[in-house]
Amino acid sequence: MTTLAANTETPEAAAPPSEVDVAIVGSGFSGLCMAIKLREAGMEDFVVLERGDAVGGTWWFNTYPGCGCDVPSHLYSFSFAPNPGWSRTYSRQAEIEAYLRRVAEDFDLGRSVRLGTTVTGAEWDEGERRWHVRTDRGDVRARVLVSAAGALSDPKTPDIPGLDRFQGHTFHSAQWDHAYDVKGKRVAVIGTGASAIQFVPAIAPDVAQMHVFQRTAPWIMPHTDRPISARERRLYRRFPVLQRLLRGGIYSTRELLVLGFVKQPRLMKVVEQLARKHMDRQISDPGLRRKVEPGYTIGCKRILPSNRWYPALGRDNVELVTDGVAEVREHSIVTGAGEEHEVDAIIFGTGFNVTDMPVARYVRGRAGRTLEEH
Repeated sequence: MTTLAANTETPEAAAPPSEVDVAIVGSGFSGLCMAIKLREAGMEDFVVLERGDAVGGTWWFNTYPGCGCDVPSHLYSFSFAPNPGWSRTYSRQAEIEAYLRRVAEDFDLGRSVRLGTTVTGAEWDEGERRWHVRTDRGDVRARVLVSAAGALSDPKTPDIPGLDRFQGHTFHSAQWDHAYDVKGKRVAVIGTGASAIQFVPAIAPDVAQMHVFQRTAPWIMPHTDRPISARERRLYRRFPVLQRLLRGGIYSTRELLVLGFVKQPRLMKVVEQLARKHMDRQISDPGLRRKVEPGYTIGCKRILPSNRWYPALGRDNVELVTDGVAEVREHSIVTGAGEEHEVDAIIFGTGFNVTDMPVARYVRGRAGRTLEEH
């Protein structure tokens, strides 16, 4: 494209081209994969629009303590770009981000990526048969628009009465404030989802007191994470087929869970027994045991692996609160039971807008109908 060739800035810093064949929104796993496959097919007239300052999607934005993936490393990577150097069987955030940046470099995607470019809207023009994509750095016309905006990108913060008058510090796990030192602070954590499962054990030893507010108890499975030895990594480099076989085995094992989720729910009883044994091994306090007991069939919500969650809840400086949050005051949180907890900071582990992704509201197709309306 002459637009890119003529620009004296680095492609990542340059404004997006005014017209392309394909516009891709997002540079996480799916956006990078789309770009790579287009290039492999001989298609060069595309651009990747990324609002972050680096590629990686959720693995660039999420940097909270303990951040990692609950899918095995050998599976949570591109089949066409295996990484024999994974340091653990379940990778941490920094290593996954580095992997994605390396893949982008290996496949020479830098010249097609526009960083720091936020898409604010996209409309289909029936007459021109083109998408008009609006960004904060200029508009782009494209024959094809690919949304690779992931589900774990827009944090969801609950609307709690009085939150606006809180005098302490607040932030969401996906927008972790690393400048704020939690050491010695009284911290409230709202939410017990996948992110909280990871950051609560990571910061619990440092805080003076922690109140974890739980709406729904998650099912927790034993975590099989372990370091990958140098010998294993050498074998994967020397014999790539071994890593491919391992990946295939992990994939097949994971796919078998479909039978339990969809075809034969009673098979999930085996999984539930493992989770209950894990709970029994790690929790001795009967009061805490009752609080963490899920009240639904395993598999109805995301199953989370952790060997640190239950021990963290059992710490002397950690309290699991199940009465709900009624309101926030200047220096405290009040529960549904009327109990008041004084806190210095509130950290939201309340997840993301997954079923109501913002991208669905600003992409308009025929007759101006939004993706959300459709």
